[in-house]
Formats: sequence, structure tokens, C-alpha cells
Amino acid sequence: MTITQLQYVLAVAEYKNFTLAAEKSFVTQPTLSMQVQKLEDELDVLLFDRSKKPISITEVGKKIVAQAKNIVAEAERIKDIVDQDKGFIGGDYTIGIIPTVMPTLLPMFLNTFIKKYPKVNLIIKEQPTDALIRNILDGHLDAGIAATPLEIEFIKERPLYYEPFVGYVPKNHRLSQEEQLTTSDLDVSDILLLQDGHCFRDGVINLCKSPKNLSDEQFKIESGSFETLVSLADEGMGMTLLPYLNTLELDQKKKQYLKPFKNPSPAREISLIYHKTELKIQITEAIKEVIAGIVRGAIAFQDVKIISPLAKS
Repeated sequence: MTITQLQYVLAVAEYKNFTLAAEKSFVTQPTLSMQVQKLEDELDVLLFDRSKKPISITEVGKKIVAQAKNIVAEAERIKDIVDQDKGFIGGDYTIGIIPTVMPTLLPMFLNTFIKKYPKVNLIIKEQPTDALIRNILDGHLDAGIAATPLEIEFIKERPLYYEPFVGYVPKNHRLSQEEQLTTSDLDVSDILLLQDGHCFRDGVINLCKSPKNLSDEQFKIESGSFETLVSLADEGMGMTLLPYLNTLELDQKKKQYLKPFKNPSPAREISLIYHKTELKIQITEAIKEVIAGIVRGAIAFQDVKIISPLAKS
């Protein structure tokens, strides 16, 4: 039994196809199939039911795949130990960032990080929270940046910053004369929301005191971008809420419609999340240090109340 064989088994388990698994493993399909077969012969069990399309994992195969994930992860830790002992910070590092954070945070820290740690090959992917969690568990991401708390057993959360919610209230809206907002002012029926799948949407709904059944509304406008929500608000379709960093890029005309909340301001907690096995922890710590140092200068708010990003059942 070899680590390579276990890696091939994990690839087949993920892609449910020997040809695709071989392609993703950068080997020929006959080579991968032969190694998987050798492992099955050694264990005297079938790991995969090849009669089905896509192929399925047998019951004993599921248990072996789960153990193989642990073994491969621990094998990778050996290289980590050596790198840490040498003080080396480098190599590939794949990080996922949720869509409502990526456009504002990435330009703030990326250039600084690359200059400070030139030996790190940073691979950045924009993904919603559910995909981040799944890919961290499967080993496709080394870490993620997401709104927390997520309360997931295998995930570690390291808060980076607390980002207040800010109201965008156009003229002629019922709240346009207010200097500051309170959560009791909010009515989810006239707040323009991001579409389903965005944790910021769930945070806004959680913020409203008495969320109504959104399916009862006469019409419903949802978007995947804050820019669209702002434009719709300008057209008199309602108000919206923005994360604080998104307000910094608004032009001066639009900034006059921003309304802060009274303290304690509702805010979202943005954290660096990663698997509790802590692989490549030296790079994870480097990213946290760079981001925390930069964002600390942009967000000076202290008196905040964290709003959960989790959808209420």
C-alpha cells in the first residue's frame, strides 16, 4: 500500500470516473486503474462498483476513503514539519473568498502579501460559503475567508475584522431624514437583498426584527451585486444595506445617502477559516498577519454587535 495509491483512490472517489481521475492526477488512465486494482487486490475488497455510471463507492470503500483522507493529510504534514523547521514560507496555497468580500478585500492585501512572501504561489478562488466548507473538507482549499461564526466541528475560525453594516437610503425613502438607523427601523419588505446563496443576505434578514415571509411580496428583486442594489435603490425601489468596505468606493453623490447605525452597530465577522489539521499553517498565519494589519487601518469601529451569517431554519 502506498500514499500514491491512496491519492488515486481519493481522486476516483471524488470524480466517479477513472479517466477524469487520471487526468486530474496527471497520470494515464491505465496507470491509475492498475494502482487502484493493486490496492483492491492487496486488501481483498472492491472499493468501487464499476458496473454503475457514474461509478459508486462500496460500503467498505466509503470507510477506506475516509481513512485515506486522514493518511494523505498526515503524509502532507511531514513536509509541513520540515518547512516550518527551516522557517520556509512558500509553495502553492489555495484560498477561497466569498463573493461579498473578494472585490473589497483582495485589492487591499494581495500586492502587499506577494511582495512580502514572494515564494508563495497564491491561488485565489471566489466561492460561496457552502463551497468553501466543502472544498476545505475535501482538501481542495487550504483556507477560506468567510463570514463567521459557522459553528462547524472540523473548521477553525480566526477573526480578521468586524465590518459594520451601513444603510443606503435614497431620497424620498421613509428613512431618508434619519441621521442614524436602528434595527427597529428596518422592514425586510423594502430592503433590496442579494440573491439566495449569499451569507450577507441571511445576515440582513437576521438583522430585521420581524422578518416577513418574502414569498408573500407582490414583487421581489434580488441581485448578485451590491452595485445593482444601489442602482435599484436610486430608482426608488427601496433601500439596501452594504458592508462598510463597499461604501468606500462610492462616489460623493451616492455617499450622501449612506446612513450608519447607532452603536452598537450591527456588523459581520470576517474570518480566515481552515481545517483543524492545520496543514500549511505557516502560510495561513502569514496571510492573517498581512490582512489584519492592513484592514485594521481601514476599519476603526469597536462598538459592534456581530450578526450571524447562518440562515434561520
